[in-house]
Amino acid sequence: MAVVATPHDELGCRDEQPPSAGDPIPPGSELIEVRVAGLRQLFNAMDASPFRDRDLDPDAEELIANWAREAPREAKLALLVSVSRAPGLADEPAALRDVVHEFFAHRSAAARTRLHDLLRTGRISLLVGLVFLSAAVGLARLVASRLNGHEVGELFREGLVICGWVAMWRPLEIFLYGWWPIRAQARLYDRLSVMPVRLVYMDNQVPESWRGDWPAVPAPRTPPQSSRRSLVSGGSQAGSIAAPDRGPVTPGSTAGDIPRVTRSGKPT
Repeated sequence: MAVVATPHDELGCRDEQPPSAGDPIPPGSELIEVRVAGLRQLFNAMDASPFRDRDLDPDAEELIANWAREAPREAKLALLVSVSRAPGLADEPAALRDVVHEFFAHRSAAARTRLHDLLRTGRISLLVGLVFLSAAVGLARLVASRLNGHEVGELFREGLVICGWVAMWRPLEIFLYGWWPIRAQARLYDRLSVMPVRLVYMDNQVPESWRGDWPAVPAPRTPPQSSRRSLVSGGSQAGSIAAPDRGPVTPGSTAGDIPRVTRSGKPT
């Protein structure tokens, strides 16, 4: 899939602006510009969801997210998609905006779920670490009092104290360093889930080209591989196995009365 950033000067230096549709871009917005041959390239071909709920292609998601991440935090974001075809259905800008907003809103919710689970793990780890640290310090004091003046006792005391603080490493990592990158990611997705989306049509030479693109045609989907082999009754396909007609089994017949099938498919 070819998703590339569109140089800002390429759109601004033309004498005749190409047709566009969609949300108005507020002045001073950080413009995220993406160029595709067709809107179908924006979607993940492995996603089997309905076309209004499809995931964005990983390349498109990475390009948009990285561009937004490099923008100032206070800047308003806007997405400008340049597509190399003529305008299509009247509702395709709104459909693309809804898909983009829904996708990044889902990403934001998933990031907040990860943050909630991480903080829950941190609280449990903190409780376990404090209990272990208290037990280690208490045991270290007991060993020091029993082996007072011995180098072995001092060694055991220091080792137990170190082990107690090592147990605090995981909760300290979570509460000091682990949670804020996830919250920053969720906030970034929140900004992307409300940004205006506008379409620019770069090629008007084939007016009916939109009929083969999304949303007139669902985004491409990679069909799952089936591991089952079907048996075809009849010899219509090459290599198929035809089951012979055995006929009714009358009362009193034995297993020897039922015809057997050889490799050639002829009953014996």
